[in-house]
Amino acid sequence: MQKAVITVVGRDTVGIIARVCTNLADERINILDITQSIVNGYFNMMMIVDVTDLKKPFGEVSDDMEELGEKIGVQIRCQKEEIFDSMHRI
Repeated sequence: MQKAVITVVGRDTVGIIARVCTNLADERINILDITQSIVNGYFNMMMIVDVTDLKKPFGEVSDDMEELGEKIGVQIRCQKEEIFDSMHRI
C-alpha cells in the first residue's frame, strides 16, 4: 500500500471537508485516518490516505489538490508518507 499525508489549513467555512473528500474519491484515494479541529475560527485537518490506485500521477493529484485549496480558501498540501516521515524525523 502506498500512503500519503494530506493537510488542510485555513479559515473555517462550510463545506471544506465535503469538497476535499469528494475530490479524493474522484481520484480513487481512500482515507485511512482523519483528524480535524477548529481553533478560534481556523480549520485544521490531517489525513493519512491510500494512493495505491491513483488514476493519474501523484504530482498531478497534488497540484490539483493545491488548486482546490485556492478555490475554497485553504492551503492543501499532499506528501508521500516516506517524504513526510523523513522531514519529521528527529
